[in-house]
Amino acid sequence: MKLAAPLTEETIRKLRPGEVVHLTGRIFTMRDLAHERILQFIREGRKLPFNLKDGVIYHCGPIMRRKDDGWEVISAGPTTSARMNRVEAEVIEQTGVRAIIGKGGMNGEVGEAMKEKGCVYLAFTGGAAVVAALRIKEVVDVHWLDLGMAEAVWELDVRDFGPLIAAMDANGNSIYRDVGRLVEEKRKAIESAWEWKKGDGE
Repeated sequence: MKLAAPLTEETIRKLRPGEVVHLTGRIFTMRDLAHERILQFIREGRKLPFNLKDGVIYHCGPIMRRKDDGWEVISAGPTTSARMNRVEAEVIEQTGVRAIIGKGGMNGEVGEAMKEKGCVYLAFTGGAAVVAALRIKEVVDVHWLDLGMAEAVWELDVRDFGPLIAAMDANGNSIYRDVGRLVEEKRKAIESAWEWKKGDGE
């Protein structure tokens, strides 16, 4: 499926776990410090320098190169999303963001916020940083560069960014939870078979 940002809640709620997505439009890179500053701004009643309403957050600390006329993206692979577990639910609730791109999934609290507000988690393959960079067509702006290159908020225009997998949908489903259950079932079956074999041998 091809998606164009900004996204609508209606579109996001139609996505199902495992669906393959390619995204075109504006995305914002964010890691730990940017999330914390967003919440600080909101609590202090200050206006953010960018608009996340119906937007897309990309868990990424890109490597950038300064050029005469701006910036060039060298590498833009996904960051492990679990790092943002403690703050992401509140960011979703406060900003109206519609999609989170990252790797590894997020916890149940974030999943509940996604379900309540209409947001989806799109998984991107780790180790594909150069491939990701090729899908970035323009560095539109950079915010909070005082946080450092990796932690700053890079505003990027992307085209056919992906492939992304809808890993946690806006209806409470999660492929990470499903895989975890399957693994646990297989583990118990193996342990049971092993115990039976030991008993049979005796």
